Amino acid sequence: MISYIVYFAIILLLPIYAQMKVKSTYKKYTKVRSTSGMSGAQVARTILDANGLSDVKVVESSGFLSDHYNPMTKIVALSSHNYHEASVAGAAIAAHEVGHAIQHKEAYSFLTLRHKLVPIANISSNASWIFIMIGMLATFPSFMLLGIVLLAVGVVFQIVTLPVEFNASNRAMDQMVSLGIIRNEEEPHAKKVLSAAALTYVAAAAVAVLELLRLVLIYTGMTRDE
Repeated sequence: MISYIVYFAIILLLPIYAQMKVKSTYKKYTKVRSTSGMSGAQVARTILDANGLSDVKVVESSGFLSDHYNPMTKIVALSSHNYHEASVAGAAIAAHEVGHAIQHKEAYSFLTLRHKLVPIANISSNASWIFIMIGMLATFPSFMLLGIVLLAVGVVFQIVTLPVEFNASNRAMDQMVSLGIIRNEEEPHAKKVLSAAALTYVAAAAVAVLELLRLVLIYTGMTRDE
């Protein structure tokens, strides 16, 4: 009983902590103006052009921290504050999204794998719970196993996402430093923003792995009782 309480506390609290960490870190460093005085849009454009990516557009997107890179349309979308304002947080996030564009240009292996997994993971993750619930409620181990296998595809997607995000952040730091977008004293601040953002992906992967392990234990219990 206690182990279940601890388990559910982890899968509930870890994502909440990650989101709170992102918001608090972002809020703190949006108030720190970058010495370059460049807005997020200017940062993105500068790094893109320096890497021969003049065909990638930078646009403003609505929503809080809605920043992303779309490889299909070759668009770096930045949330309004990051797009217009000159802050360390905005520069770091803009550079991170451009990091994905550079990965795309170079056919970074983990990014390529993640793109291939997207449609498969979406379908398998949704379908998995149908089989899992049937297997648990009707005590059909074979259905349970099929659901676990389908869910595992989604877990693999979450794990593959981690090196993609970490690599994009490393590229972001290298680009910002080499192009003089941030100075030495600003580097620790930018790293904190990127690390906080990465924590959300780590939390999602950890929760996915824990849930998969829990279901595997339930399945082994079912087969042992047969």
